[in-house]
Amino acid sequence: MTVVSHRRKSIFGEIFNGEMNLNQAGKIVKQTWQNIPMHFSNTSCEIFVVMPNHIHGIIDIINDEIVGARHASPLQSNRLKPQSQWVNGVKPQSVGAIIGSFKSAVTKQLHQTKTINQEKIWQRNYYEHIIRDEDDYQHTADYIKTNPYNWENDHENPENL
Repeated sequence: MTVVSHRRKSIFGEIFNGEMNLNQAGKIVKQTWQNIPMHFSNTSCEIFVVMPNHIHGIIDIINDEIVGARHASPLQSNRLKPQSQWVNGVKPQSVGAIIGSFKSAVTKQLHQTKTINQEKIWQRNYYEHIIRDEDDYQHTADYIKTNPYNWENDHENPENL
């Protein structure tokens, strides 16, 4: 997954000597991403990186028959939704519901803590790539892990647009 900040603004920290230094907003993004499996019990989110203006991560769906949580959004919600009920055009328990919940929870926390004073935090939608085999997984994991080091060449770097 790749989720990008609104207008690609660098609001989560900065890269220094090939390492990502998270600011308070970046720390909230990181913690919220790490908490996804607590709310979507059939997921694992072990490989990820928060960049200045986006996040890359692998969401491992442990059981593809039941994708994600029993609720749609936000992550703090405890309400149960019937599987047949779609929320805002998103099927509950789908990858879209996971990312929507993540983005909603981050936005809510950033606004509650007054960490960021801009209304929109995220660009609309997200990029996803389904990993099909071990080679694809390794390539994707390596890309994520080395993303801070390669920031100067990253297509999400505002200096490269």
